[in-house]
Amino acid sequence: MWLCSHHGHLRGLAVATLSVVAVAGLLTVAPGASAASGGPTSDPARRPDAGSLVIGHRGASGYRPEHTLASYALAARMGADYIEPDLVITFDGVLVARHEPEISETTDVAGRPEFANRRATKNLDGVPVTGWWVEDFTLAELRTLRAKERIPQLRQENTIYDGRFEIPTFDEVLDLRKRLSRELAREIGVYPESKHPTFFQLQGTALDRPLVDALERAKLNRRGAPMFVQSFEVTNLKALNKDLRVPIVQLFGDVGAPFDLVTAGDPRTYDDLAAPAGLAEIATYADGIGPNKGRVIPVVDGALGAPTSLVADAHATDLVVHPYTFRNENNFLPTALRNGTNPADHGNAFAEYAAIFAAGVDGLFSDNPDTAVRARPTR
Repeated sequence: MWLCSHHGHLRGLAVATLSVVAVAGLLTVAPGASAASGGPTSDPARRPDAGSLVIGHRGASGYRPEHTLASYALAARMGADYIEPDLVITFDGVLVARHEPEISETTDVAGRPEFANRRATKNLDGVPVTGWWVEDFTLAELRTLRAKERIPQLRQENTIYDGRFEIPTFDEVLDLRKRLSRELAREIGVYPESKHPTFFQLQGTALDRPLVDALERAKLNRRGAPMFVQSFEVTNLKALNKDLRVPIVQLFGDVGAPFDLVTAGDPRTYDDLAAPAGLAEIATYADGIGPNKGRVIPVVDGALGAPTSLVADAHATDLVVHPYTFRNENNFLPTALRNGTNPADHGNAFAEYAAIFAAGVDGLFSDNPDTAVRARPTR
């Protein structure tokens, strides 16, 4: 395992630290050299032969309704190194996988008359949102709901799976990871995101202690575990840094600021965090950054522009870089890489992957893990 040092302790950076080598038809795993002593160039995850991680964004959400066990399993079988659950919490304190605390976009709750009176308007990170909220449901009640495709206008084929899958708990995702690792004869990692921690704190249903407890139960809060923990906020990551022995990743939005900083009156924005001074501070509590992909390669006049200095700046402070989100549909690609005018059709995603891998990233989040694996430079 390669290890990086942050204020006095070491963390193993999971699967990124392993070289997978086929020998006489057998799959063997060889540990990389330690980098505890030095800078970015000594890190195996940044060596050209180490490859880059493919993280199944909400599973294989280009092909199945997101944040379902079916989506996560498909991502792993397509070759993803990690599967990514967004974590929210129920009324009775159980972590479940949903993209947002408001669940009407990804479940059939709006069509359930027994829950009609649960519809409410809440302030989500400064924005009033009306819908049905996960923290107003017990796990038993959530079990009666079924997942559905979040963006059917772009992923109509996924809608045939509407109503077929339950909302999984985080414990179930961790159990699935173990089963898939045995089935596929390779370690599958999990990359959970603590969603809207300030919002949940204000609701009286804090996320982070249950997250740590779940990793402890699964024996995954240890150095070298196949795990990253991420968030768009700062305060919770600093607190988690005291309890976790796995890598922590600070996410960046393309605009705006972490809501915990806004709430505290801290004027810093994501632009400030992405600057060299901000990265240096992040390196005191985290092991990597997860920027919007446009912060690595901006789109200029409808085409991919020149890479920014973000990857080099992050590597200079010993942070790995895992940008998000890569998707095959025209709707999510620069105009120059689109194929025709239908936003749901697939464009030249391979060109976007080639550019982002050439920029030196250490991994990326993809809705289409099979495409990302195929596009990834040979390990």
